[in-house]
Amino acid sequence: MKLDEADIMSIVELMRGVAKTIIMPRFGHIGPADMRTKSGPLDPVTVADEAAERALTAGLQSMFPDVAIIGEEAVAADPRLMEALSGTRPVFVIDPIDGTQNYAAGLPLFGVMIALVEADETRAGLIYDPIRDDTVVAMAGQGAFLIRRDPAGSEDWIRLHVAKPAPPEAMIASISWQYMKEPERTAVLRGLTNLGQTPNFRCAAHTYRALAMGHLHATLSRRTLPWDHAAGALIAAEAGGYVRQPDGSAYHPSNLEGGLLATVDAEGFRMVRDLFK
Repeated sequence: MKLDEADIMSIVELMRGVAKTIIMPRFGHIGPADMRTKSGPLDPVTVADEAAERALTAGLQSMFPDVAIIGEEAVAADPRLMEALSGTRPVFVIDPIDGTQNYAAGLPLFGVMIALVEADETRAGLIYDPIRDDTVVAMAGQGAFLIRRDPAGSEDWIRLHVAKPAPPEAMIASISWQYMKEPERTAVLRGLTNLGQTPNFRCAAHTYRALAMGHLHATLSRRTLPWDHAAGALIAAEAGGYVRQPDGSAYHPSNLEGGLLATVDAEGFRMVRDLFK
């Protein structure tokens, strides 16, 4: 299945509408009664996550009735839904609010992510920022773009490219080490001292946006849930980046283990990986 520009803009408008009516009205107003945790205390879900996922699912079903849909919260309730990623039927993967910790805390670093996956390959990815009201998007083989509304109300498509290569001491890299086990965890923490800056946005949506826009040189994650990485991995690659699992193998959305390393080029991949050995 291939999405065209009109399809992409329909999805963008859906994301924008859900953000305007569900996500943003609750931003800054999330209290204890509006939250629960899933896998642990650092894995929250809010009423806004659940409502936004329902609305995004309904919207996508209306526009693309033949495409399967799985969302982060739906999979939390029924893990068997993950089997759709390896099937032949196209499937939309939804993260209704990526960066829920930030969102619940009133911090403006969160996003809405949607990926189109077919035969375990990402065909399109979109990351919408409700604060900036713009979307980073990629379609396989067609590049990555920032879609931004100009003052006249039309949509500008601005091509994106990753940053120029840099040595480790000049790299800005977002390294998510908290899900790593020993001895990898200690090796990675030790290697961080060789990098220029190591911000952690607590938000894959903004991490991948920053990489595609040229503001990061690398990002490494151990946990590779598809709603966190399918859209962003394609966007990073289409912006000229180099995206692989740390062992050098190709990334597929059904890969839940093995990690994911995205850098500006193959040499940067090698340098970052070697820092953490």
